[in-house]
Amino acid sequence: MTKVFPGGTVAVDDVNLHVDHGEYVVLLGPSGCGKTTTLRMIGGHEFPTQGEILLDGQSLVDLPPHKRPTTTVFQHFALFPHRTTLQNVEFGLKMHGVKKDERREAAMRALDMVGLVPLADRKPNALSGGQQQRVALARVLVTKPKALLLDEPLGDLDRLLQLRMRVELRNLQRQLGLMFIHVTHNQEEALSMADRIVVMNDARIQQVADPLTIATKPATEVVARFMGDNNILRGVVKAHEGDRLIIEGDEQHLRVSVHAPGDGRAIGSPAMISVRAAAVTVEANGSGDGLNSAECEIVFVEFLGDLVKLHLLAGDERMLAKVGAEHYPSLRGREGERIRISWKEDDVQLLDA
Repeated sequence: MTKVFPGGTVAVDDVNLHVDHGEYVVLLGPSGCGKTTTLRMIGGHEFPTQGEILLDGQSLVDLPPHKRPTTTVFQHFALFPHRTTLQNVEFGLKMHGVKKDERREAAMRALDMVGLVPLADRKPNALSGGQQQRVALARVLVTKPKALLLDEPLGDLDRLLQLRMRVELRNLQRQLGLMFIHVTHNQEEALSMADRIVVMNDARIQQVADPLTIATKPATEVVARFMGDNNILRGVVKAHEGDRLIIEGDEQHLRVSVHAPGDGRAIGSPAMISVRAAAVTVEANGSGDGLNSAECEIVFVEFLGDLVKLHLLAGDERMLAKVGAEHYPSLRGREGERIRISWKEDDVQLLDA
């Protein structure tokens, strides 16, 4: 599926994705990467320049949004301010000619799903942000879609409400067994909610995998950088040792071993690896042979409540380490001092070029 806007801007470039019924898939990426345009094409709010959209073998390409078995929940809830919660939920059924008693019964069932029956007579301005979000969900669930499309659904909520709505939304999806396709630029949101994450950049899919794989085994530099707090090191292959590659960074004291069975890179060829900041440990005695370790200067000690993020400099290479909050008293105020860090070979990820 491809979308080219007038003027030649390629918004979505040959995206090919299969989503199962009952699966929660999150399209994740920075602004302008093509994720929202992809969602809008699935929902019928944009039409692909070329390609096909199939649901249960039926082509959706020529169908307008209201005739597709999909429904979109937008970031801005767009509730009718002059209508009650119940009237907002039953509005879509009313437009489809469903009789009053039947649509009211269906709307009350949908409100029951999201726990809002007691608020059926309230208008949107008397509801909290989270309650308005649930009204918007009930309004689309009442139409019994095969796929629910969510465009930055938590973007307008404060952080505490976002955390609560993540749980509610994911539990609701499990309860209903519906296909959910959710767009966000928030890495934490994607990791906490998805069965699979689709990382997009520059109009293309970069990697599709479960959250654990995306977080710990990014396939490319783009994914590693976007997911954040990955140390990305460039170097050259210095040796093959069985199924291991020995890679030496531009700073010669950075030497890394990585498990890479079958990798045929020649000695001297470029290589790039990533190591998660959370996989980096601070060595107490500051010793080591230099393999999968580095001597660093502490640039900044950042206390984040439940952990400490160390901003480090290994030669000219900036690095990060995340350690438990219990280390803060011993690290506080040590900017400018030198420490040795290390990581396990299993935590080294060889990145695709």
